[in-house]
Amino acid sequence: MTVGQRIAQKRKEMGLSQEALGDRLGVSRQSIYKWESDSALPEVEKLITLAKLFGVSVGWLLGVEEVAAPENSGELTKTQRKMVEEIVDRYIAALPKPAPQRKWLRILAGFALLVLFFYLINRLDQIDQQYHRVQMTVTHVQDSVDSQINGISSRVEEILKAQNNLTAEYGTALVLTNLEKNQVVFNIYAVPKTYEEGMTVKFSADDGTGGIQSSMGEEGFNQRFSATLACQLTDSITLSVVFISPDGSRQTQLLDTYEGLYSKTLPYAYIDICDNLSRSALTEPFLYTIPAPDKTPVEYVMLDTEQQGTTAVKELRVGFFRNKELVAWAEPCETPDHFLGFDQYDLCCVLPGLQIRLAAGDELCFAAVVTDTYGRESIYTGSSCILSESGTELLWIDGWSSYIDTPVNWTY
Repeated sequence: MTVGQRIAQKRKEMGLSQEALGDRLGVSRQSIYKWESDSALPEVEKLITLAKLFGVSVGWLLGVEEVAAPENSGELTKTQRKMVEEIVDRYIAALPKPAPQRKWLRILAGFALLVLFFYLINRLDQIDQQYHRVQMTVTHVQDSVDSQINGISSRVEEILKAQNNLTAEYGTALVLTNLEKNQVVFNIYAVPKTYEEGMTVKFSADDGTGGIQSSMGEEGFNQRFSATLACQLTDSITLSVVFISPDGSRQTQLLDTYEGLYSKTLPYAYIDICDNLSRSALTEPFLYTIPAPDKTPVEYVMLDTEQQGTTAVKELRVGFFRNKELVAWAEPCETPDHFLGFDQYDLCCVLPGLQIRLAAGDELCFAAVVTDTYGRESIYTGSSCILSESGTELLWIDGWSSYIDTPVNWTY
């Protein structure tokens, strides 16, 4: 299993949604989606927090250990208490009954039972104290392990930094985001660890889509080379430096990576389907039917948006898609009177009547096409379902709440 599959497995075992797990970790739901789809790897601190939350080792999450660490309990279980009680009852029942004619024997037996009672109570207290000590020991060991893990993670970071042996010092900074041009500007500098007279330096920015922008560094005080570098705004930008020796030989080093810059500038949309896609819409195998708006039931779609940064929503369109290909646009409408508590939504719309012939494995979903004030389009999906092999049932895709996608993957 991959790291993402292990995170998804443990999240589902705990009954958490991607959004709920993100809230516990202090990250966005999009970050959880990227981790589980293996398009991004959690930071060391987040891996440690995930391991604690799931009750497993970091090694298991990373796939270097095959068995998850078991959880410990320092309390006396109900079964253990019941066993102790049964032992006490049997011991008392096995004691010889005093002869009725010997009063002093009855008194002695009663005294012995009293002594035994206090002895057993004392033993139970000792057992509880032992378990408490064990619990404290386990807690101490866990704290020690956590401290060691934190120390190891710090050491790993130091080693990784030490491996950047081409530079004695470097730094990058995002100084400008131009949404109108969909462009970002960085200030960047580097000091070569081994300097040669006549050396030149070139800085590069890779926007992850095949576009690479470069700029020659200007040498300053103490062999410090610097430049201002502009590139296209995307969700994955990598900055690097190339040291060019006088003889023409080149050495390249990665300096920094910026993730999610583009998505953070887009307005966010959340789709809520009030009358959800359901098996009742399959009027016959492989035939999906939505009644006309004047009939019931009707597919109502609610849309909520949230502004991020300086951009806002300019246009909203909600469509019904099959395999990411548009089937029909939903039409804006008034919120039905029986939809109480939906006043905060920005848009209510309804699908026209339609019938679609499906094939096994076809995926159906609602998606919102959002255009911001700079003319940039993004797509947010609602819950999705897939038609079963028999064509008689729609199977929900687990974990597919609203998420962002690029229009290039859709047809509309």
